[in-house]
Parts: sequence; structure tokens; C-alpha cells
Amino acid sequence: MAEVDTSRDGGVLTITLNRPDVLNAFNAAMHAGLAGALKEARDRSVRAVVITGAGRGFCVGQDLTEFREAPGDIGDRLRSTYHPNVLAIRALEKPVIAAVNGAAAGAGLSFACACDIRLASDAATFVPAFINVGLVPDSGGTFFLARLLGPARAFEWMTAGRRLTAAEAQALGLVSEVVEADALASRAAEVATTLAELPTRAIGMTKRLFDRAPTSRLEEQLEREAQLQTAATQTEDFREGVAAFLEKRPPNFRGA
Repeated sequence: MAEVDTSRDGGVLTITLNRPDVLNAFNAAMHAGLAGALKEARDRSVRAVVITGAGRGFCVGQDLTEFREAPGDIGDRLRSTYHPNVLAIRALEKPVIAAVNGAAAGAGLSFACACDIRLASDAATFVPAFINVGLVPDSGGTFFLARLLGPARAFEWMTAGRRLTAAEAQALGLVSEVVEADALASRAAEVATTLAELPTRAIGMTKRLFDRAPTSRLEEQLEREAQLQTAATQTEDFREGVAAFLEKRPPNFRGA
């Protein structure tokens, strides 16, 4: 059984973490499978990506059995496995949706936060986990949570190690929507399909702008916006959008 499954429906690629017996905890094979799936997601015909988990969990972070058997240098492990996959998610020039179907803990929580949009089932839980075993947040957890929640609130939650329900996560702004567990897959597919029908290159450039905004001076961000707006006006989707507006018809964007 593959540790990571992929499936396509039109322009939507769904990536499923597939170690349900251990709530999709990361081991070396699952990292490799995820790397391959994210490489597949770079294809121009893929215009939106959904990441979810098989069974009752989304992902509960590192498989501690593997860590106990061959601990090595945890920093080297992060650099060689976790970091490339987090960076690959952020490098995708298209929207990435985390469909959090169950427990998201430790690095699994960090991976959900690395996505652009988070939808959660009402059975999902969000668990910092790191502090409970004497560790610090990793895999981009401090970076993404500080942006999503603000540094003070992120610090309080991470150091308290408190488990959040899906409803609590939505109230904090960690997830945008909570749906019944049985409806999560279809709702994620619906959101992804809607995004896949939009001008993909403009979405990718918007993603870049928001990634850079928190650390940019206003003058730098204004210039970056001007450069990317110039690039956007050279796309086929821009020409289609203008034509559709003038002709008073729905646009037919092709992601080009």
C-alpha cells in the first residue's frame, strides 16, 4: 500500500496521506511519497491541490517509532525531509487546500498551516504536541502560526499544548470552515474545483505577494505589485477576463 495516494479530477489533484493505522504519522517513506505527489502537483494542468489524510487522522507528525529506532540528528532529519516538502507546498503557483479530516498534531499541524486554505471536519482536532514531549515547534509551525494567529496568541497556544476542537480552531481563525465529517471530501472538492476554474497564474502571483508582504517595506511591496501586475496583464487569462467583461459573459479561464 502506498504511503501517499494521488487522484485527479479535472484540474484538481488530491493528495492523501495514507498510513491510517498510525493516523498518518510521518516516516521516511511517507515523506518520499509526499515529495513525489508535490512534484506531480507542479504540472501546469493541475490548477488546485487538496491535501488530506486517510482514515481518522489528518497527520499526527513524526512517527516516534521510527525516531526511537534511528534518532540521528533531528535537525538533519528536518532539513532533509520536512523542510523540502513544506517549501514545495509554498512554491506551488496554485492554491493548496488542507482538508483536515481528523487529528492534526505536531508537524502535521505545521503542514496544514503551510497550505493556503484550511477546511476542517467537525471531527478534526488541532494539537500542538511539541511542548508535551519537550520539543519546540518545527516544520514552519512558528512561521505560519505567527502569521495566522499573531505572535502572542500563537505563543500562548504552542506553549500551553492545548488541544483545540474544529469549532475552536475556526473561532481563532486557524480554519476557514467546519463541515460535517461525511461532507468534508465533497466540500473540499467543491472549493478546489471553484479555485481551479479561476485564473491560476494570477492566484499564484497573489500567493507570492501575500508571502512577502509581512516582511516588506511598503515601497518594496508596491514595486513588487507593479511588477507582477505587468506580468498578469501578459497572460491569456487576463485577455479572456477583459473580453468576457466587455462581452457580458462568464469568463473561461484556462490557467495560462
